[in-house]
Amino acid sequence: MATPESNSPGMNRRSFLRTSAVLTSGLAALAASLAPLRNLDDFPSVEKFLQKYYKEMTPEEMAKVLKRIEHDVEKQYGLRPHVRDLRPMDGVEFVYALNLTRCIGCRKCVHACVAENNQSRNPEIQYIRVLKLPHGSLDLEKAEHNSDPAKVPEKGFFYMPVQCQQCKNPPCVKVCPVHATWQETDGITVIDYDWCIGCRYCEAACPYWARRFNFTKPEIPKEKLNLEMAYLGNRPRKQGVMEKCHFCIQRTRAGKYPACLEVCPVGARKFGNILDPNSEVSYILRTKRVFIQLKEEMGTSPRFFYYFDV
Repeated sequence: MATPESNSPGMNRRSFLRTSAVLTSGLAALAASLAPLRNLDDFPSVEKFLQKYYKEMTPEEMAKVLKRIEHDVEKQYGLRPHVRDLRPMDGVEFVYALNLTRCIGCRKCVHACVAENNQSRNPEIQYIRVLKLPHGSLDLEKAEHNSDPAKVPEKGFFYMPVQCQQCKNPPCVKVCPVHATWQETDGITVIDYDWCIGCRYCEAACPYWARRFNFTKPEIPKEKLNLEMAYLGNRPRKQGVMEKCHFCIQRTRAGKYPACLEVCPVGARKFGNILDPNSEVSYILRTKRVFIQLKEEMGTSPRFFYYFDV
C-alpha cells in the first residue's frame, strides 16, 4: 500500500536513500575511493545528498541546512555569509512593470543583478538580457540579443530588457521531473539548487530565454561576494544546475526593491504588490498604456508587464 511519503515529490529523488544505511556507507566509500582522482570537494557530503525535499523539512532541519551552507561558503571563499530561508508573505503577489519609453539600454540592471545574486563571473552568467529593436518593430525575431554599444541610447532603436517573467502558468514547472522548481504564493517561481539534477528541461520549456545552466564550476571574486543570502535565492550555486531571476528574493521578501530596479538611472523599472490597490504597480496597470505581456499568446500569463508613458 502506498504511504503518504511514497506519494510525495521526494520519493523520486532521495527518500529511498534516506532509509538505506548500506547505500549511505557505500556512498561515502565511493567518494573516498575517487578522492585521488578528483577533488573531494566536488562530491556532495552524505548529509547534503540525503537532504530532505524543501517542502518536507521542519524548521529545525532547515536551520541545520542553512548552517551547512554557511560553512560551505566560508570554506570556499573565506567569508562567513548570513543565509536565511525567507518565506512568502501573506497577501502579497509580486509583479514587475517596465517602461519601454524610458529604458535607454544602459545594461546597468544586468550588472547589478550579477553582483547582487552571486552569479558566476568566469564565465559570467547573466539573468537579464537587453533586446535591441528598431523603432516601429515588435518582431522579436529581429531583436539583437547581445548588443553592448559604447554609447546609449542609439538613434533609431529602443530596448526591451527580458528576464524571468514569473508566469502564473509557468511551463518550466510542468516539465521538471524532480519538482526542483515550483511557484510560490507570492508569484515567484523558485529553484532548489540542492534538488536540481541539471536536466535542462525547464530551459527548453521557457519561452523567455530566462533559464541559465552552470556548464563549469562557477567563479565569484571573494571581494564581490554578497554575504546576505537566501536558500532559494542568491546563495552560490554548484556546477551543473539551473538558475534564473527570482525577483531578488533575499531583498524583496525582506521589504526591499530588486537590485535591478534600484540601479536604473531613468526610473524605467517598477515593482510591487499587485494585491495592494495603492501600490505603484497597481496604479500603473490601471492608468498607463500597458503594452504587452511578452508572448502572452502562449498562455503563460507573465507577471512582468511592459508599458509606455502615453
